[in-house]
Amino acid sequence: MQTSPIRAAVFVSSVFALYISAAMLIPAAVDIYYGNADWQVFAFCAMTTGGLGLIVAAATRSRPPIQSTRFAFLLVALLWVTLGLVGAIPFYAASLKLNIADSVFESVSAITTTGSTTIAGLDNVAPGLLLWRSLLQWIGGLGVIALGLFLLPFLNVGGFSYFQIESSDIDERPFERFSTFMVALLGIYASLTVLCAIAYAAAGMSSFDAVNHAMTTLATGGFSTHDASFGYFEGQAVLWIGTIFMLVGAIPFSILILLAVRGRLDALRDPQIRVFLGYVAAFALTVAIYRRVTADIPFGEALAHSAFNFVSIITTTGFASEDYSLWGPYAVVAAFFATFLGGCSGSTAGGIKAYRFYILAKMLANGLRQLIHPHVVQSIRYGSRTVDADMQRSVVLFMTAFMLAWVASTMALAAGGLDFVTASTAALTAITNVGPGLGDLVGPAGNFVPLDNYAKWILSFMMLLGRLEIVAVLVLLMPSFWRN
Repeated sequence: MQTSPIRAAVFVSSVFALYISAAMLIPAAVDIYYGNADWQVFAFCAMTTGGLGLIVAAATRSRPPIQSTRFAFLLVALLWVTLGLVGAIPFYAASLKLNIADSVFESVSAITTTGSTTIAGLDNVAPGLLLWRSLLQWIGGLGVIALGLFLLPFLNVGGFSYFQIESSDIDERPFERFSTFMVALLGIYASLTVLCAIAYAAAGMSSFDAVNHAMTTLATGGFSTHDASFGYFEGQAVLWIGTIFMLVGAIPFSILILLAVRGRLDALRDPQIRVFLGYVAAFALTVAIYRRVTADIPFGEALAHSAFNFVSIITTTGFASEDYSLWGPYAVVAAFFATFLGGCSGSTAGGIKAYRFYILAKMLANGLRQLIHPHVVQSIRYGSRTVDADMQRSVVLFMTAFMLAWVASTMALAAGGLDFVTASTAALTAITNVGPGLGDLVGPAGNFVPLDNYAKWILSFMMLLGRLEIVAVLVLLMPSFWRN
């Protein structure tokens, strides 16, 4: 008898819960090294969650189900919910005394690489908890890559899959074995993290800060070990290092693997990379010029901070070197619109993503041409390959769902008492997985601590919704999904 998809999804999720519980031993060891009593919390949480995960895995293990899109949708949602709940346990049990809403919010923000936080006074938080936040984001970033490259393309909601990379031979399969690709992915992700940590340390960060910020930079997550984020560090070197590695994290990792393993420079011709780098350069340069003219700041300094903060917003990282909401009206408006953009498909970045803007622009141009020449049929192309009707439908479906979800969540937050700027930007930054919004409460100089539990539960759901490309979650709410 074939296994139930729900049972199979629970089994896979419980196995991943075992991995997360094992990862809790790392911050436990760090707390032992620094002489902090929270190591007992991590050790206890590792044993209890690991034991519970083992029991559930043993109880649900059976023959694999028939592979289907219905099973994949269910697995994706349940997996991310499980990781968010398991990751929240140390936050709830540790010395911070966070409530359940705060703990789940912090964990979901970490694994979705959003970067919003409900913890104030980070400079005084135990090192194990700081490392746990960073480690969850690093693990979440790796999971996001796998999600974007394999699962969501299979479901027609997450963009181009790994074997749809733009190349001279569109039918070529660069890696015949999946295991070869995964080893290369893990190797490059870990190597870039180590390289980033070394660069941060060379620029003046302590070893602990360098490791934490390297993990959250490559994951484009944005968690910092200090309330002031990158404003805590002196000099422009750390800003440029962060800018470079955030950009790397927002590039398709399939492209990075082709470059590293096969030396495929032609992979850089992927149109979404040009679109992504184009709007990054446009925002960074125009805001730098604006600050040079209006605030009489040296252009080099203005460019360093503008590039860092806008790359952080666009790549949905969430670091901040200054409170850019004080830079003037143009900078604030630019930051608002930059929040929508995002990086590339198959990267750790969130947002709408560059390839969707590219396809939408092509669809618009094609539609205008057909108004002029109604009888001319022209295909929409992504580089050298044709964008089929399914992909066009997927882009339009995502954009429609995105706008509806943003409006609905903004209204829900406003119903809870938040003002328009706070409600709209908090909802936007959650669904795009950026981190900071605008305003005094959730802006780059604030955090999400003052929000009530009602708002935090809504935003936790929106972070998951945005990370799973919205449609992958909304489909579970359809009655037809559960029939038969």
